Amino acid sequence: MTKLFFATDVHGSDICWSKFLNAGKFYEVDVLILGGDMTGKAVVPFIHQGGKNYKVTLLEQEFPVTNEEELADMQKRVRSRGYYPYLTNPDEIADLEKNPDQVHRIFLNEVLKVVQQWMDLADKKLDGTGMKVYCCPGNDDMDEVDGIVRASRNVILAEGQVIPLDAHHEMIASGWSNRTPWDTHREEDEDQLKVRYEAMVSQLKDPHNAIFNIHVPPYKSGLDEAPELDKDLRPVLAGQALKPVGSTALRKVIEETKPLLGLHGHIHEGRGATRIGKTLCINPGSMYEQGTLLGAIVVLGKNKIENYVLTSG
Repeated sequence: MTKLFFATDVHGSDICWSKFLNAGKFYEVDVLILGGDMTGKAVVPFIHQGGKNYKVTLLEQEFPVTNEEELADMQKRVRSRGYYPYLTNPDEIADLEKNPDQVHRIFLNEVLKVVQQWMDLADKKLDGTGMKVYCCPGNDDMDEVDGIVRASRNVILAEGQVIPLDAHHEMIASGWSNRTPWDTHREEDEDQLKVRYEAMVSQLKDPHNAIFNIHVPPYKSGLDEAPELDKDLRPVLAGQALKPVGSTALRKVIEETKPLLGLHGHIHEGRGATRIGKTLCINPGSMYEQGTLLGAIVVLGKNKIENYVLTSG
């Protein structure tokens, strides 16, 4: 038997990444799998006001910082929510308002700096443990993330790969999604996704015992219900109107291939488990902004899943 822990959509939260690395020992699992969307969504400016004073706006609330201790605490608070603190001044802010390309460069630099810190931490914590860790950047993650992950000693970049987890189970992995309203880094049309999935499936030795680590959930699985948006990308009926947004290509491939297990994310509110035919599909959901790591423990037996449980911690 093989016992795995799966989590996804940590979106830059230092707390969630640290908990993920500790989950192997804590849950006594053999394999750690991180689904897509590792990186955060925004830089938070810390605007220097003179002396040791800074002005910080987080979630539309303004916080004054008056000393080094408050500065360190506020930086940690911003990082725990998956955002990137950036020390700046009023003159640079005025320049950045005229130069959006420079804003993007700053964001990219901050993202990659944290990804490197995460890989360094993984190598420090996991050296000598024998713990297998697989990572698959998602649609919100820039291409530049891949090279940093690939250079890690202990974290294996799983995108597009067929990976033997044990003597009986192989895993395919992809962080690409079907089209979203936000035109993210790794998204494509359903016919392109179909080609991507089938290229990996064709290499499987035993498809019925395979694990599909695919960031986007299958269409109309119940794991892909997201708030419906109007033309201005605002939630309809205050977010109460839901619609399925998963991949039709993935659903078809699952129905045809009949793998043992699907591991998904992408839709943070889609926490749960369901079956498509005999395939168990799981989306552990995400609460990264609260510093809570949602996950799933799955025990794999030959030709079956012995048991599984959704976790929160």
